[in-house]
Amino acid sequence: MTDSSGGTRPEATSPPAYAERLHVTWYWWPLPLLAGALLAAEIHMGYPGVRAWLPYVIVLPLVLVMLWRAGRTPVRVRDGKLLVAEANLPLEHVGEVEVFGKDDKRQVLGRRLDPAAFVAHRGWVGPVVRVRVEDPADPTPYWLFSTRHPERLAAALRARSTA
Repeated sequence: MTDSSGGTRPEATSPPAYAERLHVTWYWWPLPLLAGALLAAEIHMGYPGVRAWLPYVIVLPLVLVMLWRAGRTPVRVRDGKLLVAEANLPLEHVGEVEVFGKDDKRQVLGRRLDPAAFVAHRGWVGPVVRVRVEDPADPTPYWLFSTRHPERLAAALRARSTA
């Protein structure tokens, strides 16, 4: 396809079968902000005078950026791929899909975790999903990642991988 400027524009992608962003919940924000304010106050006490405001201007926005970046992890099923963070897995290589609730994820993330697995765990999200990789050329045995709606994601993966 070409656009009016003579260049090419990307093909239109199909709407995602499943999409979510693993944002940090609101009640996780106050504690890091308080810690940042305390750190800025401690630096302030060491450097009184005109430079006293500088730690607040640097540390608090830095904490806000870190919280914002931590909550930008996307989970999508789109265009024949499972996309988690920066990784993608073609749906033809999706095997068994298992859902683990927040009470069971400790077992899955503990001693039973394969070191070669792809893991995208977010502590503020309860359930996790394990997706077996059925690609013989891929050394990753499975993907284990957090999601807020594991049943909807599993249904989307099963529907798209069988189609």
